[in-house]
This record gives sequence, C-alpha cells and structure tokens, in this order.
Amino acid sequence: MSDIEIRDDRPAGRLEAFAGGQVAGRIEYFVLEEPARALVPVHTVVAPEHEGRGIAGSLARELYGIAAREGVAVAPLCPYVVKWAARHPEEAPVAAPELREAAIDWLDAHPGRF
Repeated sequence: MSDIEIRDDRPAGRLEAFAGGQVAGRIEYFVLEEPARALVPVHTVVAPEHEGRGIAGSLARELYGIAAREGVAVAPLCPYVVKWAARHPEEAPVAAPELREAAIDWLDAHPGRF
C-alpha cells in the first residue's frame, strides 16, 4: 500500500485515499461537537478498480489515528467502520453510547448532508 496517500479534507468531511493522483476511496464523516467532540464516519467507499487492496481498512485506521492525535473519540455510524473497529479493538476504542446517540440525532437534524 505504499502507493496510497491518505489526506484529510476536514472542511469537506472526507478522508481520502489517493492512488496515482486519483481518489481511490474515502470515508465521509462529520465532527460532532456535543455532548463531546467526536469524529463520526458515515460512509466508506472504495472505487471498484481499487477494491481488495486494503484501502478501506487503511482509511479506518487513519481516522482512528487522527482521533487519537486530536484526543477525541470516534463514534462510527458507517457499517464498515463499525466492523473494522470490532476487529481492531487495540486501535479503535469504543465511544460512549451517548456519542453514538448524539451522532444519530445530528444526522436526523441534517437529512441532506449524507
């Protein structure tokens, strides 16, 4: 995976994996502010021609890495990230249940966002 570069586009709410200068995959997320700051991944997408290369896992790992560096939680709503986190508990601490509930409430209040 040395040919993959991951970039965080925080204003757009995307963590993107680039291969050959093109987006090969992404996690779409938002930043939850209340009741505590958390990164909330909503969707993970990998271009069909890049599937099977570990890109989605690398994106999930980097999202948790960003959260750790910032001292915030990850409250995943994306099914892929939920499964990835369950397989990697040493890298993906479980967020408080109230963060997940607040993230769901945020999505309900912003229906066109994702």
